[in-house]
Amino acid sequence: MGRVVLVTGGARSGKSGYARRLAEGIPSPRAFIATGTPFDEETRERIRKHRAERRNAGWETIEEPVDLAGALQDAQGCNVLLVDCLTMWINNLVYGAQVAGREAGEEEIVRRCRELLAVCRGLSGTVVFVTGEVGMGIVPENPVSRNFRDLLGRCGQIMAEGADEVTLLVCGLPLSLKGKGAECVF
Repeated sequence: MGRVVLVTGGARSGKSGYARRLAEGIPSPRAFIATGTPFDEETRERIRKHRAERRNAGWETIEEPVDLAGALQDAQGCNVLLVDCLTMWINNLVYGAQVAGREAGEEEIVRRCRELLAVCRGLSGTVVFVTGEVGMGIVPENPVSRNFRDLLGRCGQIMAEGADEVTLLVCGLPLSLKGKGAECVF
């Protein structure tokens, strides 16, 4: 049965770097499942930097913006899978629904998160998920942003409930919320 770790935190809290170092502490083979899509030059540059950070650490990179359950199943021979990040995944699901002329709802997000957790339980290795914590700020002023915040919050709740370990990053410091005490891997 697979081990599930959720790493969360605000923007620039250090969550991706922490998750990568945690995953690199687990023997290879390892795969990085990237959910981001390069929609502008700034995003392309961020993706380039993330790839360079992983280049010499034995990572296979799988780019999958929507079908995370399928990507996890396809990479099941790995000792560790790092999914970075659920925030972009929710964004991609919301955008895809909008393009299809519908709204992504909470029931769909709950179903998809539970599907991810079920796939993880069938794996033999560790799956590390990264997600943003967006519920500590001001209430967004428009319905689309509020819906995104609410859906990401629900995703975080479902994933944390099903995870073996949950770590919150604040100012680069890991705070263990669930499971083993947070080990500083700096």
